[in-house]
Amino acid sequence: MNEAARHEERKEGDSMRNNWPDFDYLGWRETCSALHLYLQIAGKYRLAHSPWLNHSWNATFYVTPRGLASSPIPDGSGIEIFIDLQRHVVLGTSGDGRTASIALRPTTVAAFHADFVRLISDLGGTPTFNGSPNEIPFAVPFANDDRERPYDRDAVQRFHQVLISVDRVFKTFRTSFLGKSSPVHLFWGALDLAVTRFSGRRAPLHSAGIPTLPDDVAREAYDREVSSAGFWPGGGGIDYPAFYAYAYPVPNGFRAASVRPEAAFWHEGLSEFVLPYAAVRSAADPDAALMAFLVSTYDAAADLGRWDRDLLECTPGRPGQVRTPDAERSKSVVPSEDTGVEREDGVTKGRYRIVVDGIEAEMTYSRAGRGLIIIDHTEVPMALRGRRLGERLVRQAVEDARQDGIAIIPLCPFAKAQLDRHPEWQDVVRR
Repeated sequence: MNEAARHEERKEGDSMRNNWPDFDYLGWRETCSALHLYLQIAGKYRLAHSPWLNHSWNATFYVTPRGLASSPIPDGSGIEIFIDLQRHVVLGTSGDGRTASIALRPTTVAAFHADFVRLISDLGGTPTFNGSPNEIPFAVPFANDDRERPYDRDAVQRFHQVLISVDRVFKTFRTSFLGKSSPVHLFWGALDLAVTRFSGRRAPLHSAGIPTLPDDVAREAYDREVSSAGFWPGGGGIDYPAFYAYAYPVPNGFRAASVRPEAAFWHEGLSEFVLPYAAVRSAADPDAALMAFLVSTYDAAADLGRWDRDLLECTPGRPGQVRTPDAERSKSVVPSEDTGVEREDGVTKGRYRIVVDGIEAEMTYSRAGRGLIIIDHTEVPMALRGRRLGERLVRQAVEDARQDGIAIIPLCPFAKAQLDRHPEWQDVVRR
């Protein structure tokens, strides 16, 4: 590679990382706490005046290029709340042309609450809503919170840039799911940007018990099986910004599932997978690192939970391209049996692979003595999802195991789920 090419490669890498700014939690946690409470005030107003939408979706905010927006609230002539995190102002607009604003600045929660009540009144709305924070231990009513709060403008802008980048990757991830899925939205209760997929099946009654959150709200939020992922700026059990992923109900084996990238881990205190923001930011391709976390944690939840993945999934969406109908897709994009499964077999390790249009799907294994292999990982890139390539890889391993007279231990959650679905394959499985 010549010097000009290396320079362009460095520029491209720097550009990707610039979308993921240096961002900690401890340095701005007081400002973060204040912004969290201001968003709760605005969110509670939206909640009080919007018809209930399943799983509290009627109360959330949405990322925009300049901040966070409520979407229209059915109060007065219609009111929208926009939190401009670049110009540091809360802007309210109404359907009859009125506007009102509040500067984001060092102040008290009580003062912001009073300013917000006046803003809604000036817009012709009704400023009635619950006056106490949710999901915060030892919550103080907004009107009584007179402690002076700082406001770090630079940290708020970095937070917003992070939200823009996370929102972009989450929305791309969302396109490969045909089933019920939430929007990518910010919940002001825990201050997390989240996206949730649903299996379509009912879930057992949730135990609830979340601090200062009504039990019926928590139980309604989890009345269907979910695989959810999101981003926290920090707090709530961790002192750093991080991504999370969980399943409800938690399927057997979920916490021991193999997830990517390497920096991801199971957090016992939170009972969720966690990926520190710093690990994403420092990756050669931050978008790809985050996507690997989203895909691998969903794969574990869906496989171990026995979701109907053929019904629920599709290839990722692309700009300007209509999704191929399922019937047509089954004829045109599923590779034929002529697309062979290749095997690379070594002394201690091996793998199976399928290459379609230059893109590789693989399943790796390790040898444990002469009569046993352990399938440890399966990876099907997003571009090949929905084509049952993973099943083809497992089937080939089963056929080879029969021919070679060996047994299989499916350590990989995907391979285990495939083997569990096929009673006729159990002759090669060692339990």
